[in-house]
Amino acid sequence: MKLRYLASFALAFLAALQAAARDKMTGINVVLNTAPSAAVLTSLGKHGKVRDVIPEISAITLQARESSLAAIQALPFVAAAGFDQPRSVSPLDGPAASPLAEGINSWDMDAIDVTDFGAGRTVEYNGDGVYVAVLDTGLLSTWRAYFPESQIAAGWARCFGGGGGEMGFVSSQPNKWQLDQRSHGTHVTSTILGYWLGATRINGAAPNAKVIPVKVLNQNGSGWSSVIARGIVYVANLKAGPLTDSPVVINMSLGGSVLDAVEKAAIDYAIAQGVIIVASAGNAGEAGMGYPGAYAPVISVAASGWIGEWTAPGSWWRTTDVPDPIDAANFYITDFSSRELAGQELDVAAPGSWTVGPYQVNGQLSYYYLGGTSMASPHVAGIAALMLQKDSSLTQAEVEAILKSTAVPLPAGSRMITNPNGTTEEIEWGDDASGSGLVTAPAALAAIP
Repeated sequence: MKLRYLASFALAFLAALQAAARDKMTGINVVLNTAPSAAVLTSLGKHGKVRDVIPEISAITLQARESSLAAIQALPFVAAAGFDQPRSVSPLDGPAASPLAEGINSWDMDAIDVTDFGAGRTVEYNGDGVYVAVLDTGLLSTWRAYFPESQIAAGWARCFGGGGGEMGFVSSQPNKWQLDQRSHGTHVTSTILGYWLGATRINGAAPNAKVIPVKVLNQNGSGWSSVIARGIVYVANLKAGPLTDSPVVINMSLGGSVLDAVEKAAIDYAIAQGVIIVASAGNAGEAGMGYPGAYAPVISVAASGWIGEWTAPGSWWRTTDVPDPIDAANFYITDFSSRELAGQELDVAAPGSWTVGPYQVNGQLSYYYLGGTSMASPHVAGIAALMLQKDSSLTQAEVEAILKSTAVPLPAGSRMITNPNGTTEEIEWGDDASGSGLVTAPAALAAIP
């Protein structure tokens, strides 16, 4: 009997250990329906360890067991609670072709009609006086080789890290914003500002804007929604404080499959402060859009391509003139660009196929063509900066409405395109893939009185 009892006890003990292992520690994000008072924090502390408080949006991050979520959600002062959600740049973003050789312009700037080959810029606005916060991987340590120091608002640059089940706490990490090793944030920034290629300047969507690098993703391009929320609130507080008289845009070329309540609250808070928020739609194709891009108030961007890509030897197609006025027949929606599912809102499309910019390999200064909605989003953020330069009073809803009403419709269809290796391929898409259509800067600016 004693041996049988000991065996039963051992089995029960083993089962308890296995259950505990399954019930792992995780990050839980909480939005309160009241202020985060000492009593509220003490009550939450009974369910886990309070790691971070964001008073501006009455939000808390906890490190707790997964099984604690239901009890936390049931607390009377909790408006919403959920697990910290993973965020990342798309795995499709990466070196895709030979480095750029030379040139002073690129097809994507011609496609959004801020430039015209041989004629320079085609719009009178350049983003002067507007700040664009790029929430991403930060900048490479060599960023001064690509961007004028005057256009990087280094004094406002920040890095936020941590989050997730193992860390819980979101920390600020000084100077890491300019120690990126993945190049993603640098490439995104180059679409907004343009970049130096040796002594040659390549045009950008809003070259006179000032970019605020906010590193919210780690060196492999991944992170957590709690960290994203911290970055958003940081920029919103800049707008409410030292930048109160300056227009501010946020670009987020990142996403994940679930909208986090704290992230949502941060977005709502930033919009209420007057910040314009643009985000990539995601690179999941028919699987649907990512968040925060799919959250309705955010201006979401799909990735479009041009049928003139790779139609000339080598990379020289990038210097071929995109016909004006913009004709939808010359463009397509990439197969990776996320489609709109029920309950999601896809707004517009912009160049996101084979756009060129700084992207370092093995620490060497280099330039690559990348493809992804990560590349599409900063085109729209740049146009938003031009719009705010013309009228700094524009709200999030007004910017979105103008972009959508002036976009060139790109209905369901198919196009035959040329691949980098010279083969051809037919690309198809439905009405769920392009939102209101292709954005162009002149049309958006003309709609502003």
